[in-house]
Amino acid sequence: MKRNRRWVRSLLAVTAAGVLAGSAGVAQAATGDGSGAVVRTDSGPVRGTVAPEYRTFQKVPFAAPPTGELRWRSPQPSRPWSEPRDATKPSSPCAQAYSGDPRPTDEDCLYLNVTTPRSAGHGRPKPVMVWLHGGGNSYGTAADFDAQRLATRGDVVVVTTNYRQGVFGFLAHPGLAGSGAFGLEDQQAALRWVRRNAAAFGGDPGNVTLFGESGGAFDVCAQLTAPGARGLFHRAIAQSGSCATTWPANGIVYGQPASSPWLSLARSEANGVAFAGRFGCADPATAAACLRRVPAAELAKDPETSGLTTVAFGTRVLPENPPDALRQGRFHRVPVMWGTTRDEGRLSAAYSPQPFTEEQYQRMLGEAFGEQASRVAARYPSSAYGSPALAWSAVATNRVWSCPQLTDDRLLAGRTPVYTYEFADRNAPQGYFRFPPDLPSGAFHFSEVPYLFDVVGFAAKFTPEQQRLADRMIGYWTRFAATGDPNGRDLPKWSPFRNSNAQSLAPGDGGIRPVDLAAEHDCGFWATLR
Repeated sequence: MKRNRRWVRSLLAVTAAGVLAGSAGVAQAATGDGSGAVVRTDSGPVRGTVAPEYRTFQKVPFAAPPTGELRWRSPQPSRPWSEPRDATKPSSPCAQAYSGDPRPTDEDCLYLNVTTPRSAGHGRPKPVMVWLHGGGNSYGTAADFDAQRLATRGDVVVVTTNYRQGVFGFLAHPGLAGSGAFGLEDQQAALRWVRRNAAAFGGDPGNVTLFGESGGAFDVCAQLTAPGARGLFHRAIAQSGSCATTWPANGIVYGQPASSPWLSLARSEANGVAFAGRFGCADPATAAACLRRVPAAELAKDPETSGLTTVAFGTRVLPENPPDALRQGRFHRVPVMWGTTRDEGRLSAAYSPQPFTEEQYQRMLGEAFGEQASRVAARYPSSAYGSPALAWSAVATNRVWSCPQLTDDRLLAGRTPVYTYEFADRNAPQGYFRFPPDLPSGAFHFSEVPYLFDVVGFAAKFTPEQQRLADRMIGYWTRFAATGDPNGRDLPKWSPFRNSNAQSLAPGDGGIRPVDLAAEHDCGFWATLR
């Protein structure tokens, strides 16, 4: 159970110059003690923690608690305060169907964290990077991502934000007005907070990068096509999650059916009606009020909602299915950095039933591909990969992650600058993940994140070459945030995306180099199975 908990937690990312100029003066630094520990936001002052090289401000409200009658409503403004608010401790995770003990059930969770270099607020405003954590829109919390390395080495202001998870953020029901994407609205509310308050922390509200991993990367895609996010960010980075992603049965998490990050409003509402019925809230006239009376702990432990959470499209927040919007060119024209890890599927294989036998491999191929299973089995025989688990890992990596990534890259590159990467350190630290002895972890899903953040509980121990890679990745990410181009002094050249090229990121001499994604991940074959 603990291993599955860790796996699930990881998986699962209209402005004008006058508006920015008008908002920049709303929040001001208030540093009476000279340390920079107190900053005045547009709602009131916050007192953070000052370290020799950086400052952190935690549990800063960006919206009112979505509790009581505000459950399943758009985020509302937070209540102002006058005395400095303690911003030295993290907020609770948002209520979620987390399988641990105790289960997070706190709905008062719409808070964000700000990390700045000590120099922020002196001289030129710094680029701002807003992080959407992973967890499939079902699990996770902003507090797990310590951004001090990214902020200090990259000279940027980093904001990590909570947003409502699972049924609390993404339940759709015909009795709940505007439902299906409240979690995306939370993210937009956090971005509007950044626009109003970035200057007070030494950040540039006119230079904001939205970035996220896994479920957070899917949300970056959603915001790229969401009308309400227009002008709220100026660059986008998606790590291990593309608009075109779909998965067959068992493709991401063992036991999960075929799906995608997106579901039509009609289907989402049908699921919501069934959900309400399980809590005795079947009457359409009273379902909303009935559901709001159900304790968060009961909602969170519903067994039918403990997997990956889809986002409804066809709503006011997300009018179009994101992959369709990309194909039609209806997305915000900002530079993008899109990427995956070299061995995304290793994690799903590790958390499938063990030992991973040939019989299991063939059964999973049948469940995933039906009549096409024999073609996939012939293309990916266990004998060619060393074990059934490694063969399935290659199938999942290529079909679910790498080739859909390439689809996005090609659609985006015709209209905006695109830089594509593949994280390829096959000896990356495993942290709290556990892999069977016969399944090397490789560059598994999530393995690049500790190179950017210090992840709570992960305990990454880098070799000198891995530390150099981490420093270079921070250089690439923050140069992109500053300029829309990851290239910079002392960094190996990274060419813009053209057809199928990516920047491979691995330690050692020659570890950073161009790679052909289509050839490496057999995308020609997978295109024939669509």
